[in-house]
Amino acid sequence: MTKLYKLKAKDILAFHDSVLSDSDWPNQYKLKHDRSKTLYRHIEANHFFNTNLWNEEDLARRQKVSDTEIANNKRAIDKFNQARNDCIEKIDDFIIENMPSLRHMHGKQNSESLGSIIDRLSILSLKIFHMSEQTKRLDVKESHIKTCSDKLKILHKQRVDLSICFEELIEDCQNKIRHFKQYKQFKMYNDPNLNPKIYNEI
Repeated sequence: MTKLYKLKAKDILAFHDSVLSDSDWPNQYKLKHDRSKTLYRHIEANHFFNTNLWNEEDLARRQKVSDTEIANNKRAIDKFNQARNDCIEKIDDFIIENMPSLRHMHGKQNSESLGSIIDRLSILSLKIFHMSEQTKRLDVKESHIKTCSDKLKILHKQRVDLSICFEELIEDCQNKIRHFKQYKQFKMYNDPNLNPKIYNEI
């Protein structure tokens, strides 16, 4: 079991970055934590679905392909986004189950859960990875490289700041100074019983 008092943002970021640098990630990559009983099972899955979601979002912006291909991309986006949100809930489930102090509402309530922060760290890692790739291009003007380099610095700072927020929240939760509640996402557009455009479809 993951010992939550040892859960550090720097370790999560190192994991995010390491798999992004793996040439097999995500399509040919074998999930290493898929059968583990640690929190990294859900952290890895969340990052996997975020990466696939990113790739499908890129594909959906293409201009020279058929409408059918774009429609398939959009459906894949919905699927990966739902899976990503499911992973956030599983991360929070795991943390709440393994942190006794969160079973009671101690201290001030935080608006964001630890699972949501981990998800945001995953997305920032993706932004950093892809923005870094832009700074290495040889087919663009120097101005493009400079603009992307400046953005990359901001993204790194944003990730550092969010990491600090993560560390502070987990410490405060353990010390019963703050808590967070887990709210289910209830993605209505993905549920054929809740989306009127689907259940009224002829």
